[in-house]
Amino acid sequence: MLREDERVTPLELFFDLVFVLALTQCTTLIAHTPTWGGVLKGVLVLGMLWWSWVGYAWLTSVVDPEEGTVRLAIFVAMAAFLVAALCVPGAFGKDALLFAVAYAVVRAAHIFLFMLASRDDPALRRSVLGLAGSTALGAGLLFVAAATTGTLRVAIWGTALLLDMGGPFVFGQDGWRLVPAHFAERHGAVVIIALGESIVALGVGARASIGEGVVVAGVLGVVVAAALWWVYFDVTAIVARRRLEKASEGRQRNGIARDSYSYLHFPMIAGVALLAVGLKVTLEHVGRPLALVPAATLLGGTALYLLAHVAFRLRNMRTLSVRRLVCALLLLALIPATRHVTALATLAIIAGVLTALIVYEAIRYAASRERVRHELARQPVGQ
Repeated sequence: MLREDERVTPLELFFDLVFVLALTQCTTLIAHTPTWGGVLKGVLVLGMLWWSWVGYAWLTSVVDPEEGTVRLAIFVAMAAFLVAALCVPGAFGKDALLFAVAYAVVRAAHIFLFMLASRDDPALRRSVLGLAGSTALGAGLLFVAAATTGTLRVAIWGTALLLDMGGPFVFGQDGWRLVPAHFAERHGAVVIIALGESIVALGVGARASIGEGVVVAGVLGVVVAAALWWVYFDVTAIVARRRLEKASEGRQRNGIARDSYSYLHFPMIAGVALLAVGLKVTLEHVGRPLALVPAATLLGGTALYLLAHVAFRLRNMRTLSVRRLVCALLLLALIPATRHVTALATLAIIAGVLTALIVYEAIRYAASRERVRHELARQPVGQ
């Protein structure tokens, strides 16, 4: 039942496909309600679904997901996750109770499998019991929220997410186990899924007639998505994975995995989701200025992604990426100015800033980049 290799299994990739739908539903929710309240609701739902996915990333780094009981339980969780994703548009309305039920089933299956995996591991069992407590609080509050309306419902959702995600931080890093390479690869895959959603957003936004402006916007959108891919996978993912592999097993490794991957990957995913919302609106209004909220999702989502990378590097390497911080702050500062330029020009500015960042890093750090990509990445851990 316990995992013995590092490869991501076909069942894990199959499970991730449900998260694709969940992510699409969250971006659709925000796009259909382009207000600050709509953005908040979309991020809250995404946070809940993200934390569900994170739980299974930890689980399948301990157990083999393709063994009998585990496989069946994961299929049950997939079905419940799918129902939760389908409920996203009405999660704060008519489908609030059904979302709560589906979410509870997803998390209950997760805890059940972890309890089985910890039968002969007292330290892991203690950690799982702590997780079960915070999970019960978070899921229980969603049922309470379903019985309320308006601002109170949103506030209870926020509390539920805080308690659910805060559980592992409160009861510490002891007891957990993971396969570092597998764990890092799962999170890299979910970043690709999120970036794929930004590409899908281009297609959704271009459903009307395809003119010159739409073509240019589509190309610029791919440039932005490719730049965000480069920011993560060119060097950052390699260094972070090696840092996780070299960390001492136990408290140190678990702390890095929790902070760098479970927590700090969420603003990366949320940033790309917000970017996708902005891209949808941009393709629909190429020749006109964006309204404030869509402009904030477009520039702010990109900035959030970069800021998450700054924190990711700070947590792993204890160094501050000033250049990425500056780019993020510049994009945020430009949000008010987008009221005076077309959506296409705004997208071009983002593409230009990200391209300049990548070119600078590739030239300025050419030697170290070459070493990381072609020497360090091939060395066995421990050398």
